[in-house]
Amino acid sequence: MWQRGRMSHTAPVDVDLALVGGGGAASLVLAALDRRGIRGLRVAVVDPVHRRGQDRTWAFWGRPGGDLDPLLSASWRQVEVVTPAARRTLDLAPLRYAMLRSGPLYDRAAEAERRLGVTRVVAAVDRVDDDGERALVRTAGGGPTVRAGWVLDSRPRPPARPGRTRWLQHFRGWWLAADRPVFDPGRAVLMDFRTRQPSRGVSFGYVLPVSDRYALVEYTEFGPTLLSGAGYDAALAGYRDLLGLDPARLTVREVENGVIPMTDGPFVARPSPRVVRLGTAGGATRPSTGFTFSAMRRQAEQIAAALAAGRPPVPAPAYPRRHRWMDAVALRALDRGPVGGPEFFDRLFDRNPAERVLRFLDGTTTPAEELAVMRSTRPLPMVAATAGDALHRLRDRLRPPRPAPPVPAPVRDGAAPVPPDRAGA
Repeated sequence: MWQRGRMSHTAPVDVDLALVGGGGAASLVLAALDRRGIRGLRVAVVDPVHRRGQDRTWAFWGRPGGDLDPLLSASWRQVEVVTPAARRTLDLAPLRYAMLRSGPLYDRAAEAERRLGVTRVVAAVDRVDDDGERALVRTAGGGPTVRAGWVLDSRPRPPARPGRTRWLQHFRGWWLAADRPVFDPGRAVLMDFRTRQPSRGVSFGYVLPVSDRYALVEYTEFGPTLLSGAGYDAALAGYRDLLGLDPARLTVREVENGVIPMTDGPFVARPSPRVVRLGTAGGATRPSTGFTFSAMRRQAEQIAAALAAGRPPVPAPAYPRRHRWMDAVALRALDRGPVGGPEFFDRLFDRNPAERVLRFLDGTTTPAEELAVMRSTRPLPMVAATAGDALHRLRDRLRPPRPAPPVPAPVRDGAAPVPPDRAGA
């Protein structure tokens, strides 16, 4: 079925640009196309689900004054990084940390769809064929084929081969409403490493306050395996208690769960001449942190700029090659044990301006700044991890290629209930 208004048809749909997947990456592309006033471009969105409402939250840093500012739920000039040894309050100027919930972004994308005259095909994609001249998006269940000059594919997929380190960023968050002021809306907690650390990996909590009575409180782990639903709830309850919050005075309004790959396995951003992958599938997830949104946003801006100039909609690599190498080394050091996660991040923020660390995590620092960041780490463990990574790369070249396992789905069972009469913020 394809939709423009309420019409449906099974004939082939011819477009200049097909967006396969309608989540955050596609929404950012649509908003960027609309903002640049691109008209006359035939666009289709192919997704079995029409995304609406709050299904996820993105947090990112950048300079104030961007096009997303009216959509933000909150932003903070100051953040805290907490370890068992110290509590640091970081001034992010000239940057700020910001929270964007999915509902406003999906609404913005819907406005863009109307102005751009987008065709929405509500169907799952069976496969994408590319002959070098046009790409054919074949839908399942007898749906129409979409013939496109270019396909931007944001569907999740594993890397092309297994990484030397295969971690996951997995998390559960509670949107907590308090019956009295308990949160500081002027300051977010970026990372709080006082949580119980897993035997293999890193854990931390964080707090994103929207007001003095409402905040997202989340427990996150970096590591190779997921928890059970009860395990996430126990970890979150423990962090809530660590913050000194009284559960009797709190209501869990919403629950968020997620799993993001953290791996040095390669994601192929250009699998064929007319197909470009976006989001995690296109390499937008930073392997050492799991942050994705800023790179997705850069991809969207570059695509819109290219189309406005009459060029192919092919964004630059999400991160420089040297950053991908540094991430591989850092992941190996954290995974093999010579470097502890709390110590690693504590040294980064202790020995560098906060702005430099955040830009480094976004992949926008210069080589000179990266040398300063690297000097913040303990040298011997990082040298050992570098040597081990080089040896492992050599072994990979001698082995036959193997498929990478898929990223597991988030664990949703055991999540704290949302009272029907208290749903929504």
